[in-house]
Amino acid sequence: MNSPRPISVVSTFASPSSPCDSTKKPLSLWPGMYHSPVTTALWEARSKIFESLLDPPVNAPPQSQLLTRTPSHSRTTIFYPFSTDFILREQYRDPWNEVRIGILLEDLDALAGTISVKHCSDDDSTTRPLLLVTASVHKIVLKKPICVGIDLKTVASVIWVGRSSIEIQLEVMQSEHNVKASSDSVALTANFIFVARDSKTGKAAPINRLSPETELEKLLFEEAEARNNLRKKKRGGDRREFDHGECKKLEAWLAEGRIFSDMPALADRNSILLKDTRLENSLICQPQQRNIHGRIFGGFLMHRAFELAFSTAYTFAGLVPYFLEVDHVDFLRPVDVGDFLRFKSCVLYTQLDKLDCPLINIEVVAHVTSPEIRSSEVSNTFYFKFTVRPEAKARNNGFKLRNVVPATEEEARHILERMDAEALNSSKQQE
Repeated sequence: MNSPRPISVVSTFASPSSPCDSTKKPLSLWPGMYHSPVTTALWEARSKIFESLLDPPVNAPPQSQLLTRTPSHSRTTIFYPFSTDFILREQYRDPWNEVRIGILLEDLDALAGTISVKHCSDDDSTTRPLLLVTASVHKIVLKKPICVGIDLKTVASVIWVGRSSIEIQLEVMQSEHNVKASSDSVALTANFIFVARDSKTGKAAPINRLSPETELEKLLFEEAEARNNLRKKKRGGDRREFDHGECKKLEAWLAEGRIFSDMPALADRNSILLKDTRLENSLICQPQQRNIHGRIFGGFLMHRAFELAFSTAYTFAGLVPYFLEVDHVDFLRPVDVGDFLRFKSCVLYTQLDKLDCPLINIEVVAHVTSPEIRSSEVSNTFYFKFTVRPEAKARNNGFKLRNVVPATEEEARHILERMDAEALNSSKQQE
């Protein structure tokens, strides 16, 4: 089977709806992030599928028969011609001449969403389309710096399907300096999980089956199946009991935290209270940030969370941080246009055992706040991992990160639970 032709991204700020082109949908029906080059390119490539989502038949019945798709059916490639398109390069460039991770996170979410729509579509214009939303991000790992001056390629496909959920794997590839473009190497990997809802009832809806063909596709399916089973176990909801070693660690943390509270002049100068690492920002969610379903685009939320996490790591370390991975993201409730959204971040804990690569673990929690009814609900949780840029550390020979100390039992338990979850995920990856 021939591979599908890559979708080429072009730099453009043009509106998707032109007065001289009556075939385009009205601007009000386009996703709010239409200024994103990738979103625009994806729309053009998948316009027929998206049109059915935006303008479904009145009182259309749900899909009656599930289809069986292969991963190749929805596999999609995005190509960024950074070496020749200077405007596109400028749109993605960060201060260190690398690709802006926040914008790339938006692109990955948009691409994963497109693939989930294509896999779940039944190609029948008389049935009502499914509502597909980002449920979580399992992991996003940066394997090497992504230079903004070299062409970039993202390849994504479905790797696992459950009854009403679907996992998409994305690989961002870029050739090394002075190496032919054909010898791409993986620079970043990401795994997104989407869930399907009936667009009329809002209930979980079954989706098309997946039939892996190659040995690699079968392996990826099995690994994703194991992760799904692990997620189900974690949903038990019972508070985990800590073992003796963890209890001793919790007690030691709290004892140190009490010194900060009761005798601050005698506190360890190499430590800092968790609450003193916090940053926060807030915004009103605008129509320009909506997705094709009229709600706030998940990629936009990840972008804003990343920028706050980066700033938190920067002010904590005192040197420019370097992004390593998104450990986990949960989309707990939808965010709507007009919502008052507050992002709150902190350094949850540090890992200082590797002197050449100390780790800063950042938590960002997004709250949908409703002042009128005095309500605040968590909509998203994000976990990011940073270290310090090598060139920045080299200029500061006395560089040293502080330990983060919890002041309350709730904070201490939360840190231990996150450490436990990360260790469990790492062991699963190594199996």
